[in-house]
Amino acid sequence: MKNHRPSVLLVHGAWHNSATWQKMTPLLLAAGFDARTLDLPGAGVYARSPRSYREQPFDPKVFATEPSPSENITQSERTAAVVSLIEQMRGNVVLVGHSMGGLTISAVAEAVPEKLRALVYVTALMLPPHMPPNAMFQHETMINNAVKPLLCADPALVGALRINPASADPGYRRLMKAAFYTDASDADFASMQASLHCDEPAGVALEASRVTAERFGSVSRHYIRCLTDRIHSIAAQDFMIGAMDSALGTTTLVHDLNSDHAPFLSWPRDLLDVLLKVAE
Repeated sequence: MKNHRPSVLLVHGAWHNSATWQKMTPLLLAAGFDARTLDLPGAGVYARSPRSYREQPFDPKVFATEPSPSENITQSERTAAVVSLIEQMRGNVVLVGHSMGGLTISAVAEAVPEKLRALVYVTALMLPPHMPPNAMFQHETMINNAVKPLLCADPALVGALRINPASADPGYRRLMKAAFYTDASDADFASMQASLHCDEPAGVALEASRVTAERFGSVSRHYIRCLTDRIHSIAAQDFMIGAMDSALGTTTLVHDLNSDHAPFLSWPRDLLDVLLKVAE
């Protein structure tokens, strides 16, 4: 049975990296999947921070105005990084994207649909043709997005969506945990927080979705709704599912988890069960 399971590639979301999947990867490997992760350009080993992020004493005014070293990273670079890894993997791949990682898996499906077995959006941005992420961020269903109070700078000024994962302020840390990791233990939250980077390239949020029915639409797609997510509300998740299905004339298969924004951290076995269903 194990030898017949497909390869799985896990793509992280904004401010995260391959460490996102530290609980999921062993479970997938044990279940017989060829499970891979990567750091997207601008994340993980490729993350670069403004000097003010690590300077002490920390100056929030400088941090709010210093240009981002990551401002020129594009979605095309991220798409190419994932395609390159897929080309090294065996068979057709189940491509999983979390949160803003949905932008990348959509672009990859448009680029190489023949190499994919399925797409899985984990409370991720799944945008219909011509819609830029920034338009989704401003949609009425995202009005209470819990990331907004975490933003530390004007994206138009610094070239990035900027948060402060290194903050020692207890209030800010509580907001971060409540936004991303509501269900997580304090230890899991501390571990994940330590791995985050501060800047997501703002330009990526301005690039409109370029998916087509002919290419992207030829790949089976699944959406995992996270029912207690405070970043992408259920209304926002349902809007994206409905908008994509309406635009393409095909149906997204929907799965529900009673989870916050980060099921890979607090509910890894429940997430594994859904991925097993997708694979089989």
